[in-house]
Amino acid sequence: MSDQRRGGTPGPDRPDEESPERLYVITGGRTASTSRRSIDLVSLVVALTAPDPMTPPEQAQILRLCHTPLSVAEISAYLRLPVSVITVLLSDLADRGGVQVRGPVPIAALPDRELLEAVINGLQRL
Repeated sequence: MSDQRRGGTPGPDRPDEESPERLYVITGGRTASTSRRSIDLVSLVVALTAPDPMTPPEQAQILRLCHTPLSVAEISAYLRLPVSVITVLLSDLADRGGVQVRGPVPIAALPDRELLEAVINGLQRL
């Protein structure tokens, strides 16, 4: 039961999970990743290592979650952290070799018109 329900004042023992101060501490005050790595919502992330005892809690959670590939958006949803915070954490993990971040598979280029006409002509001759 919380202190407020008992009539007391809320104590500092349980800070708001989404407070700006908490997010500031998690990212070390950074608002963007420091690497040139392109990390977007649909980038797939897979853990390459297990968390060690010195890994910060949020990064350890990412490493445990990503034993199978997950998108950045999924990680953000599971950890209930903003995508901007997740990209900073992923950048740090990738720089240390803890995760591999893969961009989305590019849309295949359409075959040129000549190739399509050659296929159609070949099929018509059958």
